[in-house]
Amino acid sequence: MDEPKQAYGAGSIKVLGGIDGIRARPSMYIGDTALRGLHHLVYEVVDNSIDEALAGHCTRIIVTINPDGSVTAEDNGRGIPVDIMPQFGKPALEIVMTKLHAGGKFDHKTYKVSGGLHGVGISVVNALSKKLTVYVRRDGKIHMQSYSRGQPSSELEVVGEASDTGTKITFTPDEEIFSEKEFNFEILSSRLRELAFLNPGLEIAIKDERTQKEHMFRYDGGIKSFVEFLNQNKTALHPVIYMKKENDSAQTEIAIQYNDGYLENIFSFANTINTSEGGTHLSGFKTALTRTLNSYAEGKGLLKEGLKISSNDTLEGLAAVISVKLPDPQFEGQTKRKLGNSETKGRVESMMTAEFSAYLEENPKIGRLLVDKCVNAAEARLAAKRAKEITRRKSALNSGSLPGKLADCSNTNPEECELYVVEGDSAGGSSKQGRNKEFQAILPLKGKILNVEKARLHKIFNSREIVTLATAIGTGIGNEFDIKKARYHKIIITCDADVDGAHIRTLLLTFFFRYMKQLIEAGYIYIAQPPLYRVYKNKNEHYVYNEQKLKELLREIGEDGITLQRYKGLGEMNPSQLWQTTMNPETRTLVKVKVEDAVEADEIFSLLMGEEVEPRRKFIEEHALEVKNLDV
Repeated sequence: MDEPKQAYGAGSIKVLGGIDGIRARPSMYIGDTALRGLHHLVYEVVDNSIDEALAGHCTRIIVTINPDGSVTAEDNGRGIPVDIMPQFGKPALEIVMTKLHAGGKFDHKTYKVSGGLHGVGISVVNALSKKLTVYVRRDGKIHMQSYSRGQPSSELEVVGEASDTGTKITFTPDEEIFSEKEFNFEILSSRLRELAFLNPGLEIAIKDERTQKEHMFRYDGGIKSFVEFLNQNKTALHPVIYMKKENDSAQTEIAIQYNDGYLENIFSFANTINTSEGGTHLSGFKTALTRTLNSYAEGKGLLKEGLKISSNDTLEGLAAVISVKLPDPQFEGQTKRKLGNSETKGRVESMMTAEFSAYLEENPKIGRLLVDKCVNAAEARLAAKRAKEITRRKSALNSGSLPGKLADCSNTNPEECELYVVEGDSAGGSSKQGRNKEFQAILPLKGKILNVEKARLHKIFNSREIVTLATAIGTGIGNEFDIKKARYHKIIITCDADVDGAHIRTLLLTFFFRYMKQLIEAGYIYIAQPPLYRVYKNKNEHYVYNEQKLKELLREIGEDGITLQRYKGLGEMNPSQLWQTTMNPETRTLVKVKVEDAVEADEIFSLLMGEEVEPRRKFIEEHALEVKNLDV
């Protein structure tokens, strides 16, 4: 007999309280429960300390990653209030830690501007922590309270005397919620560096007690120092142009500096929150930049007839930081990646137009230099368009036909398909024979691809190997890039374990980082780890991937009677060996490529692959002793 269908009535409706709601739907508040969401917990705690700094009450923040997997954030602000709130009969601290939309961010008296405007940040961290302990130094006393999964596990108590003020929070993320549990020093360091740039004079330190690694940031020059930092391994064309205006309790700050390269590097912030998806402040900036440079160029007669500078032309070689502070920012989503305030676009646009126009008029040499750079970019854009059209006719880029050298797989579901980008025809042949044709595609590349760090887009479209790679992947390049068109969700760089292989791998990574960065951010790019050695003894075969593992194996099996083969190239392996060591999902080792610190990644690519020789020489000298395997 069938079970009776349950009626959909009042009894079907569940009302989840604040903490229960957060624990049931954590991604609504922190983005996800993987690596991004885990680190977002730290940002929420630190943002409260930053708000104290913005209000002029905090000069130092210290973040510590503890050996037990917890994180401590401490500041010297005023300390969260601990007095009793009459309407609740509980200390203000407990209300702030356990209630959604409770905090000092709503009346614009305690904080004129704030990053944690929703008043949910710290209560979300508390709800998603297995354990959280807060110490408040205030009114000459140290107050302490502990929580577990959002609920108080102790009463608020005085545990000592204090000579200063501040708040110290230690929390352990709940393993029932998070799939990733390890905090990454570089990811946190990157965000804290940004915050130090955005808050001149504020000292921010991060320590990793697991590795004893630590950084201390303090930048008295603010976002001007940020732009100088972005261009430190590039050739700047002029001093940093800095603009600032305050009105209606809102503040707009912009710093820009062009270098002689071809890549843009723009960071936008609202109330110190990194709006990585941009928003109205960024679109206002770009509109004003293009309009001002066009207007200046036309007024001075610097443009050829019929030539117009486009927005993309003005971004070539630009390092810029846009920072707005406003009383009521409207972010899209709790993770605050995009600013939505419509009035901010006009505010940024008018300020940028007025200030930048005045600067160009007062500095005609720099004005001429910038216009010349934009004109060169416009001409290169038209050349790239012509090159792309020629390339399309020759290789059918984006036309639907695939390159002849691609051995495609039979599966058409991108989520299940892998593309092995292999160095050379020899390794390509072995890979094609050894692969699983159902889901593994092979693309052999010939020689070293173009170094895109030193090339404009029209040269990239003239590079046969890059066009072949882009065509095989299917996403397009530059403005036409569309990640939804990716034909494979695993793109595996497979190079020899020698100097040439390392160089080719670096060239490919440079290309992906500069022109297909979304593939890296989506987790689609991998590096294969082929073995360095084959050890044969007593009819047993062992494949070893590094020197340390080789030593361990030779304690274990002894060195008598062994045959040791050192692989210098993938082509030295027969198809079955290549499958077993490098292609079989059951036995292979792949390294996923991640960008944990975008600023530092940009710096490294500029340093290693750019035009400047001296910084590269200095880097090699400083890190020479860290090299473990050098095959010359």
